[in-house]
Amino acid sequence: MSVNKVILLGNVGKDPEVRHLESGSMKASFTLATSDQYKNKSGEIVKQTEWHNIVAWRGLAEISDKYIKKGSQIYVEGKLTNRSYDDKDGVKRYICEIVADTIQLLGKKESQAGESTYEKPAEKESPKEENTPKQEDDLPF
Repeated sequence: MSVNKVILLGNVGKDPEVRHLESGSMKASFTLATSDQYKNKSGEIVKQTEWHNIVAWRGLAEISDKYIKKGSQIYVEGKLTNRSYDDKDGVKRYICEIVADTIQLLGKKESQAGESTYEKPAEKESPKEENTPKQEDDLPF
């Protein structure tokens, strides 16, 4: 048994490039940036960005074409694939891609006027304790 699963949450680096294949299938390709930060030995914060090549097929390609734009924050689940191709000069190139199984749009929503607005994620409601009196914290700090 084996598992090939990738989970990413990041920002789209460019608008999806969409292709309609002769078979009638649709393919969308775009890049996704994920960032991490850490403190180096001298105490400076270092930000490191990784770029991922994302490929979406059929229905996910349609969704990508309609709703995903450069800068969108998205969640992607998929599998890691590697392939090779010959570039225009005949040189063999290798590429690592994530073939998306799931894409969720997060945070940023484009309005019809083209302005960017942010949509707050729905919060889970917790049961309210109306009969419980509020207790003041009597700590001196």
